[in-house]
Amino acid sequence: MSKAFDSISELLFVARTIAVVGLSTKPERASRQVAGYLQQHGHRIIPVNPTYAGQSILGEHCYATLTQASKEHGVIDIVDCFRKPQDILPIAEEAAAIGARCLWMQLGIVNEQAAELAREAGMMVVMDRCLKLEHMACHQIQQERHEG
Repeated sequence: MSKAFDSISELLFVARTIAVVGLSTKPERASRQVAGYLQQHGHRIIPVNPTYAGQSILGEHCYATLTQASKEHGVIDIVDCFRKPQDILPIAEEAAAIGARCLWMQLGIVNEQAAELAREAGMMVVMDRCLKLEHMACHQIQQERHEG
């Protein structure tokens, strides 16, 4: 059975645990803003950044690797990548090794080799899209359905 989802809206409805690779301690950074938004909307955020490993970001323990985070938290639904395109392949390999369900590359990040590897491992792949913006759009659609 595939771990992937049929659509972004299904993914965002079901996903609860999101590892944010490259999460920064700096409030002005996009990674921090996206993670903070997702956390405020009920998602469990797991910071992954070797620079800040052992510290707390958004009230959560920061891990050096996805493997360490997975050992502590179990299944990770989304691996949200705030890294340069050339840095994504090893993240995809590690995401596949821990059984993550989705590899998400933020706006401006495209790595076809990493995407292929992730798809072959049964993961959903999203490239060059903002998780916060997609979540906001899905949330807006759900609100309109409930009001209409």
